[in-house]
Amino acid sequence: MTSPKTSPKTSPPPAAPTPPALRKWLPVIALAAVMAIAYAMGWHRLLSFKTIGLNYDGLKAYIAANMALSLLIYVAVYVAITALSLPVGLFITIAGGLLFGWQIGAPAAVLGATIGATIVFKIVTSSLGETLARKAGPFVAKLRDGFQENALSYLLFLRLVPAFPFVVINLVPALLGVRLSTFVIGTVIGIIPGTTAYSLAGSGLGSVIEAQNASYKSCLAAAPANPETACPYSIDLTQIVTRELIWAGIALGVVALIPVAIKFWSKRHAAA
Repeated sequence: MTSPKTSPKTSPPPAAPTPPALRKWLPVIALAAVMAIAYAMGWHRLLSFKTIGLNYDGLKAYIAANMALSLLIYVAVYVAITALSLPVGLFITIAGGLLFGWQIGAPAAVLGATIGATIVFKIVTSSLGETLARKAGPFVAKLRDGFQENALSYLLFLRLVPAFPFVVINLVPALLGVRLSTFVIGTVIGIIPGTTAYSLAGSGLGSVIEAQNASYKSCLAAAPANPETACPYSIDLTQIVTRELIWAGIALGVVALIPVAIKFWSKRHAAA
């Protein structure tokens, strides 16, 4: 009696490898997708003075008992909002000064902002930087060369002058071929003055928060028909974001361009 023939086992076909072009674009696609989810879910609206204020005493008590963990959470949140370009950087900086004091809050904010900005820089550089370099026309190539020649001065100017959005300053150097080390140094130095100023202002808001909490609870105790409208919770930032502070940032930005102006004048003088 003959045994039935057994057909040889066939292994499943290997999975198709991810095309190199798609693999290169995956980081920027993933970042854009998470960013879209964050905006759609309104995560940035959860970070507000009302949230901090109504939980102020509990947060201060938790931080006093768990300083290291609290700082780690704060830096992680700052990294996330910077990487996702959520429009709450100023609030987080002020909140850091309020909760930790400016001596701790300012360095933590600088660390978180720098890490988050570097993540965006690396993703954009790996996905778009090389493509732009290959397809750049003469004007863009000349712009890249000029920016790279004075990258640190230009980057300091962009960081110090408060007119330029933080997310734009993360993208432009990546697209213009700035080195990672230059980007990190320019970011750290460039954001220290503003971050320290806002953190210092936040450290003095404790009494303001307590007064606003008392006013808000008194309003709610009156049981208004529409609490959200009748009892707004707001902190006046006009005394923090002052005209003098803005002009100070502009002045520092102009100072950062002095080496570029000297180099340009020297070249013109030598040519003449």
